[in-house]
Amino acid sequence: MRGVQRSLGVHRHTLAIWLMERVARLPAFGTSVKPAKADDVLELDELWSFVAKRHQKRWLWVALCRRTRQIVAFVIGDRSARTCRNLWKRIPPAYRHCHSFSDFWHAYQQVITTGKHRSVGKESGETAHVARWNNTLRQRIGRYVRKTLSFSKSDKFHHLVTKWYIYEYNLSLTT
Repeated sequence: MRGVQRSLGVHRHTLAIWLMERVARLPAFGTSVKPAKADDVLELDELWSFVAKRHQKRWLWVALCRRTRQIVAFVIGDRSARTCRNLWKRIPPAYRHCHSFSDFWHAYQQVITTGKHRSVGKESGETAHVARWNNTLRQRIGRYVRKTLSFSKSDKFHHLVTKWYIYEYNLSLTT
């Protein structure tokens, strides 16, 4: 936001208010997601960023539909089973019946007990789309780059920017 402030000559507090209002006006997140089909497959993954200091990690957990390439659910938290459970609750019910793949992180095995979930290694290619999406996110939003000078100073703005990006990303795939 400081870069935008310098470039456009708009005070960052004005930008912050605009951002909060913009995200507040977004329709419900589910409206950006295409309906599930019986043969859909979900890819689940998590990636870290930080707020204020590098040791204050925040994990973005996402569920990506392989067919549509859309993010059907996301949550920001720690890397615990509790956060994984929150992600699972946010996945639309029609998508919870789909086959899903994730890495071997123990939280997935603790939470997802549908019998249609498999933990796989990167070499399997079953989580390649979500890994690619993680790379795209890191390219587009500076606060998700591993070694960067860009970072969020508050959890509130970290979540707002992430939500807005995912919402706009999903909408770009509906046309």
